[in-house]
Amino acid sequence: MLRDFQLADWFTLGNAFCGSGAVFASLHYMQQGRVGVLLMGMALIPLAFIFDALDGRVARWRNSASTLGRELDSLADVISFGVAPAALAYACGLQGGWDWLVLSYFICCGVSRLARYNVTAEALSADQGKVKYFEGTPIPTSLTLVVVLAVAAAMGDIGADIWWGQWQLGPWQFHPLVLLFALSGSLMISKTLHVPKP
Repeated sequence: MLRDFQLADWFTLGNAFCGSGAVFASLHYMQQGRVGVLLMGMALIPLAFIFDALDGRVARWRNSASTLGRELDSLADVISFGVAPAALAYACGLQGGWDWLVLSYFICCGVSRLARYNVTAEALSADQGKVKYFEGTPIPTSLTLVVVLAVAAAMGDIGADIWWGQWQLGPWQFHPLVLLFALSGSLMISKTLHVPKP
């Protein structure tokens, strides 16, 4: 199967590789407590963003855009900009029961947003072969969440010292910082928010 991949598809796999690495770095941090490993995992997300930007450009340059490439791109984006940011947030201390629900909501919003894009891309292109705008924010905007977490981690403000503290709401703990993930997820699935596509 890999022999049938186009050059752009290999950039997409680079995106997925970086996202997977960030997830593994999160797990390693939770086992060993080495902040350097956590920061290295966070640094993989901007690299995933670069691969994500390049795969489309390479596909257009080589005139090799395909349905397989589009699906592959969405699957890679789910890992790098959905699952990985949530895993990094959990490793940073957003581990309360309410946090789990919000982080799961964030991932589901990302998955839903990508699925909607895949099924509406042709209609949104208006017979011009290119989508003019995104409905809702693109999932790679979650890179900003990772930047916030990276700043907190670099300052030592993770775990019990996570920004904005911790609340006990009923049986579960809640960290207000997780609301950034709720906001990001909600913007992704917005139907009325139109973001021009470069």
